[in-house]
Amino acid sequence: MIKSFIVESTYNNMRIDRWLRNKLGKLPQSLVEKSLRLGKIKINKKKIKSSFKIKTNDKIELFNFDFKEKIKHKKKQFNPSTEVVKSNEDLIIDNSENFIVLNKSAGISVQGGTKSKKNLVDIFAKSEIFQGTKPFSVHRLDKDTSGVFIIAKNRQTAQLLTSLFRLRKVHKTYLAICNGEIQKDLGEWNDDLIRYDNGKKIIEKAKTIFKVIDKNTNASLVEMRPITGRKHQLRKQLFNIGHSIFGDKKYNSSVSSKGINKVLMLHSYQIRFMINEKKYTYKALLPDYFKKLLKTKRLNFLN
Repeated sequence: MIKSFIVESTYNNMRIDRWLRNKLGKLPQSLVEKSLRLGKIKINKKKIKSSFKIKTNDKIELFNFDFKEKIKHKKKQFNPSTEVVKSNEDLIIDNSENFIVLNKSAGISVQGGTKSKKNLVDIFAKSEIFQGTKPFSVHRLDKDTSGVFIIAKNRQTAQLLTSLFRLRKVHKTYLAICNGEIQKDLGEWNDDLIRYDNGKKIIEKAKTIFKVIDKNTNASLVEMRPITGRKHQLRKQLFNIGHSIFGDKKYNSSVSSKGINKVLMLHSYQIRFMINEKKYTYKALLPDYFKKLLKTKRLNFLN
């Protein structure tokens, strides 16, 4: 049995082993290597190695490859309704040739996982905006965090933006409403944050520049610019100084905050970067629930 594919432009310059996993699911590298060695996978009728980079319009053929057996392991995509697609399209701040920028809602994941099916990648894959291509996520934003988020329209832009994030050339500003009065008005947080990976303890350096915009004895509005990009960095750092974010169920340093708001009061407010000497700056308006709590806590924000 022969199964053939023509490489779409979206996958141009991708390694063949990555393309196989993208199309067929979680394949063991050993199986990929063996199949390539035996000539069960060919490109333009030629045997290749796993490091071979495919090009647009290349013909990939799978010979006697257990296609059905492997494809069942592929992650099941979330199938959004037309209404869900439209509601997320309405959140777009900018729709450029190579990427979109949107004001992400709290409570939605960037990519699907075992705990979360509804996600932005699958939603925009159904959008006409990505017709002829597919959405590429280029950075992280927690499910419960709202605000500025970028999705690339092609692999080249995705690789470029991913590199900018990795090199810390993308500057992000967050806003959070926290429990209690943060004493210091501005400064840096430098922490050794702990996380666990398969039971292994990992310690990571985390750095954030902060400025308190307004505060009183009950709450503080703080602006944060993370220099590093650790998982849950801002939430952990605020928890460490005893001023957890309202609505944070995982890192909560105050019992008084329980029940005040179910939504995490952390918002990705602004993002800045430069491509080919052109500066890009995007801001995401505060959600209504965020502004409501600011009013309730008598905190002022002049944007």
